[in-house]
Amino acid sequence: MDRIKITGLKVFAHHGVFPEETKNGQDFFVNATLFLDCRSAGMSDDLTKSVHYGEVSQFITDFLQEHTYQLIETAAEQTVKALLFAFPLIEKIEFELCKPHAPIGLPFENVSVTIERGWHTVYLAVGSNMGEKEAYIEQGIEELRAIPEIQIEKASDLIVTKPYGGVEQDDFVNGAIRIRTLLTPHELLDVLHEAEAHANRKRVIHWGPRTLDLDIIFYDDLVFSDDTLIIPHVDMENRDFVLKPLLDLCPNKRHPLLGKTVAQLYEKLQEREQ
Repeated sequence: MDRIKITGLKVFAHHGVFPEETKNGQDFFVNATLFLDCRSAGMSDDLTKSVHYGEVSQFITDFLQEHTYQLIETAAEQTVKALLFAFPLIEKIEFELCKPHAPIGLPFENVSVTIERGWHTVYLAVGSNMGEKEAYIEQGIEELRAIPEIQIEKASDLIVTKPYGGVEQDDFVNGAIRIRTLLTPHELLDVLHEAEAHANRKRVIHWGPRTLDLDIIFYDDLVFSDDTLIIPHVDMENRDFVLKPLLDLCPNKRHPLLGKTVAQLYEKLQEREQ
């Protein structure tokens, strides 16, 4: 990905743990690398297709001067989040906030914190087989839409599917959505569980009936697992109700472990079921 770099931006601001720091202020320095696609701007000489680094520099300056934080970690985190909201062409930012006059009491040149934050493309499976199924799904999507760190980009058609896992229950309504998010996988998982709880989801029977089911299928090309989360979603390649809605959104999305596209996985599953 292309990059625009801003180096050594000097900002006088009021951040620090000690009262004299927030009262008197001090000089901070910012180094920022903006990741975006500069191809269109480079070919057309059109600034609207890129990011105005002067405006970005002014935005950083204004934000750091208008807010006060005890930790430079917080100052960096909040500045970057605000930048990503304000400049939608920026996909990712590497941001270093330097504090060369930190009250350390020992000889030193600089103290800084460097973070990297950006937008992630995530595919979610949605489903319901209790009550007003479509209403529960719409409620869940609208709850996600209300979160600033989540942007709903596209939703698949909803389909009716038979239950999976051998538990006798009503048919499901299933679909998938593509989102763009600043949340980490576990932060997103917490949000999904909260939305399910608001729909009175009860986790009583494994693969049992539920008012609302929200699952992370793909998170970029991440391969990850721990005690609470597995990405890509386990066994998705054997689930028609996951693959068919994904065909609407990302038929050419390649499974990072299996090496096959969604379309190929769906075709293989259909062959096995026949």
